Amino acid sequence: MAVDGLGKGLLLKADPIADTFRDEVKSSLAQCSRPPTLVGILGTTSAPSKFYADFTRKQCEKLGVRFVLKKVGSAESSDRADGEGVEEAIVEANEDPDVDGIMVYYPIYGGQQDHYLQQVVSPFKDVEGLHSKFHYNLYHNIRFVDPKSLAPATTAPVDDIAPPGTVKSILPCTPLGVVKCLEYIGVYNKILPYGDRAYGKTVTVINRSEVVGRPLAALLANDGARVFSADIDSIQEYTKRPRSSPEAGRKYLPHHTAHPCNLTLQECLALSDVVISAVPSAEYKVKTKCLKEGCITVNVAADVRDKASIHIPAVGKVTILMLLRNLCVPHLLLLCDLSDRC
Repeated sequence: MAVDGLGKGLLLKADPIADTFRDEVKSSLAQCSRPPTLVGILGTTSAPSKFYADFTRKQCEKLGVRFVLKKVGSAESSDRADGEGVEEAIVEANEDPDVDGIMVYYPIYGGQQDHYLQQVVSPFKDVEGLHSKFHYNLYHNIRFVDPKSLAPATTAPVDDIAPPGTVKSILPCTPLGVVKCLEYIGVYNKILPYGDRAYGKTVTVINRSEVVGRPLAALLANDGARVFSADIDSIQEYTKRPRSSPEAGRKYLPHHTAHPCNLTLQECLALSDVVISAVPSAEYKVKTKCLKEGCITVNVAADVRDKASIHIPAVGKVTILMLLRNLCVPHLLLLCDLSDRC
């Protein structure tokens, strides 16, 4: 955390935010009769994937989680192709009663083939929140589920606490990590009702991938924010606020809807209280001059503190804690004699 004497905004690294969730994960693990087992499946020689696998291992060791790295394909041998054996490794982990969570280091093939592999992972062991069941819940603002069937909870939540007999639906780790960073710095107003605490904030999320950008925009909109989802060929506005006239009987929607937007990216940035880049490239940079004075920036690959009041350069350390937090959900269910779910 750093502020210089030249009137620049605050540089906030992810460490103090991650520490709050590290304590939460430790508390959850203390309730377990045995350390949970997380299997990571590495199917390529990609340097970022290998780095993330090593980072996962170190974090698991610090917290007492058993981590098993399964190398297949080119990660196992130069004689094998990228991704060879990944599906078989997923199926094996699905069927192993001693495995509590599964993560796969993407991208492997990219596009539809990776999406297919995400569906092969059992939703009961999916700690990354990439299964279509969890994406459906996210986009439809279904926050809690029955642990045996994964059916939506029938009781409406009044706070971020699961109603009796339910658990939180798994959310993808990076979008959830960004939301937790925004909660930490006060973007979310705790005085407002649960599910609407981002109301009054305008956010631009750059990139609309199904891995980070679109889920993140949906999470923020479902929490009440006005969100501009900017992609290479279009901009959409996400909101759950009513768009009809007062005479039509305005009613808040239970989840966000997407609408075409005629604004340019520069116009969106000028309106935004928060700007988040989900572009998977350090080469893409948001221009400081386009930002609203005093905004908050996340994961923007440039020092924009001449305009930004708070700049969070990366969220990776929070992301891995979200993954381990997700791991606690299926594992604790297993210890509560709910293993017949499989």
